[in-house]
Order: sequence, then C-alpha cells, then structure tokens
Amino acid sequence: MKRRNGTASGVRAKLLAGVLTGLLVAGFSLLSGGVANAHSAPLSSSPENGAQIDASPARVSVTFNEDLQPNFPSMTVTGPDGNLWSKGQPLIEGPTVSIEVGELGPVGEYKIAYRVTSADGHPVQGTRTFTLTKAGNGTPGAKANANASSSGGSDDGGVPLWVFIAGAVVLFGGGLAFALFGGRRKSKN
Repeated sequence: MKRRNGTASGVRAKLLAGVLTGLLVAGFSLLSGGVANAHSAPLSSSPENGAQIDASPARVSVTFNEDLQPNFPSMTVTGPDGNLWSKGQPLIEGPTVSIEVGELGPVGEYKIAYRVTSADGHPVQGTRTFTLTKAGNGTPGAKANANASSSGGSDDGGVPLWVFIAGAVVLFGGGLAFALFGGRRKSKN
C-alpha cells in the first residue's frame, strides 16, 4: 500500500473548512440582518388611539411610517353594539389607509381594525380604538364578523425569509462537501 503525502487532501480540507466558515458567517449575518427589514408600523390615527370624541368623524384613518401597497386593504369600524359603522371600501393614499364612517350611533368604544400590505409585501394588521362620548343619529351596518376582528399587534403572515436563506446555505454547503469529498472513490493498487 502506498502512502500519500497528504498535500492534496490537506489542501482540500483547508478549502472546505474555509468555504464552510464563509457560509456560516454569511448565514449568520443574513439571519441577524432581519431586524433592519422591519415592516410598516402605524405612527398615528384619526381619531387618535384611545381618544374621546363627542362628534362623529367623516372618515377614520391610520398613518404608517412608509407608503403602503394598494393591494387588498381592509379596514372596518365596529361600534360598542357589535355593528359595523364603516361604509364603502378603504382608500390607500401613500402611507395612510382610511375609510368613511359618517354619523356614528351609541356612546362607547369603537374599534378600528385594519389589514394592509407594507412596502416590503408583508401584511400588517392591528387595531386602534376611540370612544364616542355623545350619542349620534347614525344607522349601523350589519353585525361584525367575530372572526374578522384582530387582537392587535402585527402579523407577518407566511414563512419568514430567513428560513429559505438558511435552507439554501445548508443545501449549498452539503452540495459543496459532496462535490469535494463524496464524488471521489479511492482506488486500491
């Protein structure tokens, strides 16, 4: 049996170690960079969140920190009676989504529920509230769907991008290791 000097296999091992280290560093930097890609966040609303008002606004709105995509916005206003008080379809203008409400009805807390598409394509949803302190003469819409109401916060929806990046790094590293070491067979002389 001949003894190999180990030079070629040593170079291959160092090359593989360097490539795998680079892949790990790149993978971790991509994973930790997710915080910089934040989604749209609400900055203000009209009426302001938690405000007490004595007259009905013509429209309610929520303004975000960046322009929104006009794709499939959803916004409703539900009164203390459980009925919808919003009318028509939501309107997106730059960073603001709004909907017409007209004359409100009973005194109490009204909930603005929204779901919009942020500039990076992720859905963002949440709620804001205001309290009507003087009864209005408006006519309510249908009862609100209990499943459509939101518990607040935001929802990224779907699988995060970092999962696909990590999977790609693992697949690439495994393929590279196979190409460097697995495809060659030692022949016995």
